[in-house]
Amino acid sequence: MPSLEDRGPLRVMFVITCMPVGGAETLLVELVRRMDRSRFRPELCCLKYLGPLGEVLAEEVPAFTGLLADKYDFAVLGRLTSLLRRRRIDVVVTVGTGGDKMFWGRLAGWLSGVPVRCSALHSTGLPDHVELPNRLLAPITDAFIAVAPSHGRYLVEREGCPARKVRVIPNGVDVERFRPHPPDESLRRRLGLPARAPVAAIVAALRPEKNHELFLRAADLIRREVPEARFLVVGDGAERFRLEKLACGLSLGESVQFLGTRSDVADLLALIDVLVLSSHMEANPVSILEGMACGKPVVATAVGSVPENVLDGRTGYLTTPGSAEELAARVVELLRHPERAARFGRAGRQHVAAHASCPRMVEGYQDLITEVYARKARRKRGGKARQGEAPAEPPAVAPVATTPAPRQEPCPPGSVRAGLQSP
Repeated sequence: MPSLEDRGPLRVMFVITCMPVGGAETLLVELVRRMDRSRFRPELCCLKYLGPLGEVLAEEVPAFTGLLADKYDFAVLGRLTSLLRRRRIDVVVTVGTGGDKMFWGRLAGWLSGVPVRCSALHSTGLPDHVELPNRLLAPITDAFIAVAPSHGRYLVEREGCPARKVRVIPNGVDVERFRPHPPDESLRRRLGLPARAPVAAIVAALRPEKNHELFLRAADLIRREVPEARFLVVGDGAERFRLEKLACGLSLGESVQFLGTRSDVADLLALIDVLVLSSHMEANPVSILEGMACGKPVVATAVGSVPENVLDGRTGYLTTPGSAEELAARVVELLRHPERAARFGRAGRQHVAAHASCPRMVEGYQDLITEVYARKARRKRGGKARQGEAPAEPPAVAPVATTPAPRQEPCPPGSVRAGLQSP
């Protein structure tokens, strides 16, 4: 195993099932784009198919897909092991909590002799969790990456991750792209929003754990107090039909709009007065970081690591999970007191810039990878590592106690290889 100096830029393979538009996937795009190319060469493996954000990255880095046909396709292990060997990968980072990517990615990394094997976990609780097969691979895993201190504690206490192997790297957002700026009045007109109408929005995939039902029920209550209020639902998913039907049943009519997946989230945030998060559970949601970076106050349920960013009475308000009445009351309070909303927004922007920027997140990943690789290389040179021995001890935990293929030639950056065409 060569030293860092002798090896040159480390080849890092990020393994994920696919890349729809979502928080973890958005973070991965930013991470891959911002890694120091003099030290790292990132690559992407989407086991099933690329997805919208995977297609974006495939234009920028070597990308591979189609290695897994279905959950019972055990031949993926051979395909992925072969791919990692051909690409001479130094580091495997699986992205996502539990499931196929976390299992096959680490196992293939171990079998192919990849020196560094890490798992980045981005969620807490069902439907995503670390199943028994994935827990059994802890001995061959160098680090489980949590996205917030409270998330790190959750991984230890609820997901069975060894405390000494948990590393906290907080999520980060682009504070230059997401920043306060004047609203686009032409966008307001295209959305049919009255010029002076106050606007509350939620930005989240339409999945059960995001609990959009609570947002809609709160919107019904808000409208009784602020009849001119408007509501935007940004994001898409399997829950859309049910939620649109609920909005109809609540007679919200034109006051609520389902906008689906959008590429202009920063511009939409400029139009709103309050950002809302109504989730049952969260790790470290990207949407509220983006909203805070744009100078918007946040009203959110006090779940997961949300209280670490939404500082109650300082950058927004925290509410009891499941309480539409409390959520509505806090939104109404901010709509009626714009000076308080502006003060919260300024404080939120400062908080994100100091604690949750993209450079801080990227630096955390780069430091972790370098640290583990350098330590293993030193032990190898010192004769302490024998072929087949268990991996070296991982980096010290951040405070947690107080995640046969067809033969192919290497592809150039921007190209996509399919090991097996998924149906």
